[in-house]
Amino acid sequence: MAPKVKRIAGGALRIVLSRTLPAEIDRATWLFTRHRPSPKHCPCCGTTTKFRIFGLPPRLDAECPKCHSMERHRLQRLYLDENPSLIEGKDVLHFAPESFARLYISERALSYIGGDLNPAPGDVFVNIEAMHFPDDSFDLVICNHVLEHVDDKKALAELRRVLRPSGTLLLMFPIIEGWATTYENPDVLTPQARLAHFGQEDHVRYFGADVRDRIRTAGFRLAEFTAEEPLVCKFGLLRGEKLFVCGGAL
Repeated sequence: MAPKVKRIAGGALRIVLSRTLPAEIDRATWLFTRHRPSPKHCPCCGTTTKFRIFGLPPRLDAECPKCHSMERHRLQRLYLDENPSLIEGKDVLHFAPESFARLYISERALSYIGGDLNPAPGDVFVNIEAMHFPDDSFDLVICNHVLEHVDDKKALAELRRVLRPSGTLLLMFPIIEGWATTYENPDVLTPQARLAHFGQEDHVRYFGADVRDRIRTAGFRLAEFTAEEPLVCKFGLLRGEKLFVCGGAL
């Protein structure tokens, strides 16, 4: 089919779809027909391939089709690859671990515990707001996209308690850097309202830039590992996404 005919056909198809499909599907269809992905490299599984569109709103080059890693998983893996001493021979606690991350870390750690409120096979029940572990139990704690679901002040206090003074806490969560303060609303109680206010049915806040103060107030030193070019294009990262690297001793 000639390029001009393709453009006309594609335009006609989009008009038809826009009149018959919900807005989310129409948007995804437009992205699918317009986006021409280039191969990305997944540090989690070693595959170099075209990544999938994922999420609402849709994110380009978000999901590795082999191991199903997302941008945040690949950013964390790049940091761990640059800092292998965080894992090797260490006691590690990992909240809600993904299978590919569990395998990579557990093979290198001295001990490894995967924990969750609804643990997968092989993991253990852990309430991050009231953990059953003794003080100073872990050298590394990984906590990705958990704090937006729970009482973050209680969780940060518990994370500080179980982390050894020389240990490291890796944190990731949704954050809106343009907001000076974290948005919380005690009147938002239903799943539908939480979706509207916080972007997901089981979220209870949107962190703003002041989350750094919350982390420091809990007793952590703080550094940041940011998704920047050329790593974004090479590994399919989310531009500007942060991995918060928290030290256990002030």
